[in-house]
Parts: sequence; C-alpha cells; structure tokens
Amino acid sequence: MSDPRELDPDPPLTAEQEARVRMLSKTVVSRIDASLVASASPRWRKVATVVAAALGEARGSAAGLPDVYYAQRVRELVAAGRLESFGDLCRMRYSEVRLPGHHRGEI
Repeated sequence: MSDPRELDPDPPLTAEQEARVRMLSKTVVSRIDASLVASASPRWRKVATVVAAALGEARGSAAGLPDVYYAQRVRELVAAGRLESFGDLCRMRYSEVRLPGHHRGEI
C-alpha cells in the first residue's frame, strides 16, 4: 500500500526559507529561472526532474535554496508562458512541464 502523504501538495516554505528568498536579488531569481527553463525540453519532463537539474547547477546565493522554492518558480514560469504544464503543479512529482510550442510527439 502506498503512503497517503504522497498525494499531499508540496510543503510550503518555512519562515526561515521565506526570509532567505525575500533577500534574493532579481539577478539571482533570473538565473534560477534561466536554469529551470534550460533544464526543460520540448518533451514533457517531471517537474521534480527539472527542479533537481536546476538545483544541481545552483551557485552563489541560489545554492542551498529548497526544492519547493524552485517548484514555485516553475509555477511562475508557466504563468508567464515560458513553460507549458500538465498535471498539478502543487505536486512536483505528479506534474510535468515542457518548453512552449512543441506539440508534436505528445508524451
């Protein structure tokens, strides 16, 4: 039997994490966004995979930020039209993203 917590949404940022995120410069956030977009592809990829790839490249102020912050940035990138999504973006293990405009060879 699977763990029912697997169906829960990703946890929110803690107060400490939120304070750290508020201190990020626009340049650092732009670099995180660029890394997330670069980790996406024309084919659907799990958000958790895209987040893990971007986290692996994190340097400087972005190093050590939680995965849930990167997942929040993915939601912002989808809202801005820089990524397309499928599934519930509040659950990074159960949602997927791809670069926009690639509709051939679905999943």
